[in-house]
Amino acid sequence: MQGFPEIVQAENFVIDHGLGDVISQSFGATEQTFPNARSILQLRSAFENARRHHVTVLASSGDSGATDFSLVPNDRYPMRVTSWPASDPLVTSVGGTKLTLDAQGRRLAPDVVWNDSPLGATGGGLSSVFARPPFQEQVRRVVDRRRGVRDVRLSAAHSAPVIDYTSFAPFGPGYRLISGTSEAAPLFAGIVAMADQLARHRLGWLNQKLYRLRRQFVDVTQGNNSFGPFTNSDGTTHTVLGFPATPGYDLASGLGTVDGARLVVALAHHARDDD
Repeated sequence: MQGFPEIVQAENFVIDHGLGDVISQSFGATEQTFPNARSILQLRSAFENARRHHVTVLASSGDSGATDFSLVPNDRYPMRVTSWPASDPLVTSVGGTKLTLDAQGRRLAPDVVWNDSPLGATGGGLSSVFARPPFQEQVRRVVDRRRGVRDVRLSAAHSAPVIDYTSFAPFGPGYRLISGTSEAAPLFAGIVAMADQLARHRLGWLNQKLYRLRRQFVDVTQGNNSFGPFTNSDGTTHTVLGFPATPGYDLASGLGTVDGARLVVALAHHARDDD
């Protein structure tokens, strides 16, 4: 719970004062590290507020593949878990892919699920807190009765970091290279911001629109988000088997990755308020 009430307060301030159209969150905590499901549900006021004000909220999916960190520092769970806020249905969860491009940015090979395990791999799985939301009804064969995480994928591999300016301790102020899903979520935030500009208004909560536009995505059919081997503080070593990428929606690659130019136009042209 540490820090989340303050984050919620800060996000509500941004929303209430009209300071941004898109909120990108490069943080999260494993659902099982909260005292109970109710403690997560009590932290959703900013997301509910964002939906009322038509502000888009994104979250990175985590960098531990099909597992994530436990309450013991630097230890991970030995089974499949997922993290919040990326698991929240009011949030668009953004995972990672690995691109193979030439100097002109042209694909030399199909995108694959980002997996540099055990250094990092894209998060993805099923929420233990949230039931399947209506926008995932069309992928119920994959998610069953749970909220499937993640929704979209963008570049996250350690071989293709981006330059980031950080102004908080212990990193900043200054520039540094970052990768992982903390790269992917801000990249998607930029795409959403351009779609807002083209539509000439905020697009707000995106998930229902994204699943309606699933044919606009570039399907990712290679790779998985298994993670390991990793050794916890008790000396035990684990590998958590993740989910494979398959044709169509899956828990490793979500709807897929995006052609930014195509998706900006599609989102702007399908900007009817779904609220």
